[in-house]
Amino acid sequence: MKICFATNNHNKIEEVKTALGTQIQIVSLADIGCYEELPETGNTLKYNAFEKAGYVKKHYGVDCFADDTGLEVDALAGAPGVYSGRYAGEPRSDQRNLDKLLKALEGVLKPERKARFKTVIALLLDGKEYQFEGVAEGEILEQRTGDGGFGYDSIFKPNGFSKSFAELSILEKNKISHRGIAVSGLIDFLSHRIF
Repeated sequence: MKICFATNNHNKIEEVKTALGTQIQIVSLADIGCYEELPETGNTLKYNAFEKAGYVKKHYGVDCFADDTGLEVDALAGAPGVYSGRYAGEPRSDQRNLDKLLKALEGVLKPERKARFKTVIALLLDGKEYQFEGVAEGEILEQRTGDGGFGYDSIFKPNGFSKSFAELSILEKNKISHRGIAVSGLIDFLSHRIF
């Protein structure tokens, strides 16, 4: 089965390809000739995920899935949440987002540094809509650790681990991360469609 992952984020594509293995072939937006920025105008992860997938289906006619992910920090009343990717404004920058978040949490002690990553995957397949979700609970570290991952990975330590997401291998991260959990649901669903 071939399906488009409606994202311009190459790191996300690699994570999902690693998780999916060989039974499902993932094609990128570039593979289908889509080079424009996908719309993200909603105030919920679900809305944005379905908006992006719907745009690709409407304009390129291919079955696809899209995700939207947010980091919710308790001490910041759930921010940056749905605005995680553009928390520091335009142009989007992981570095600026990290700097802004760490500055916002200066002086905040460990109990209030609890946070969670949430991912919603919207799948449009054979004219129907499906949704898969994943949540990873953890805390925000006081400084960056690790060279792997992307986004907020270097400051997010998942519960039960002594390392940040950025210190875990892709395979380790996929087993416990918000996106890994959502992708696992997607894989289970698609596997039953194939076999």
